[in-house]
Amino acid sequence: MINFNYETDFQLKSESTISKWILETIATEEYKVEEVNYVFCDDDYLHKLNLEFLSHDTLTDIISFDYSVGKIIQGDIFISVERVEDNAIDFGVSFENELHRVIIHGVLHYCGYKDKSDKDASIMRSKENFYLNQLAEN
Repeated sequence: MINFNYETDFQLKSESTISKWILETIATEEYKVEEVNYVFCDDDYLHKLNLEFLSHDTLTDIISFDYSVGKIIQGDIFISVERVEDNAIDFGVSFENELHRVIIHGVLHYCGYKDKSDKDASIMRSKENFYLNQLAEN
């Protein structure tokens, strides 16, 4: 089950389309979903979580808490809409494109992909692009 929660004025345009896309991504990666909760918030909200749980005094676009066991995905993904807006401008892409990239990025972490090394980040980016194309085709 995919749940969308809002701690800011933002609202996804099509929760059902995004939910279906996330579920198809998870299935393609040969995982099953128990429950993934997305929480869309602002910079302040996410900054507080970053400080409290990760001891990072920085702004970020996404924080995920992974409670998965084996191939059963479960977790909470917090996304700062403000940070996504700023990153979209910085990267020269649409807000929606950057938002979708961040949405699928969190799930790909749950599917075992990392992004700390250059090699891992390259693989992650390739997977993000693949699934962004899948969404565009629907």
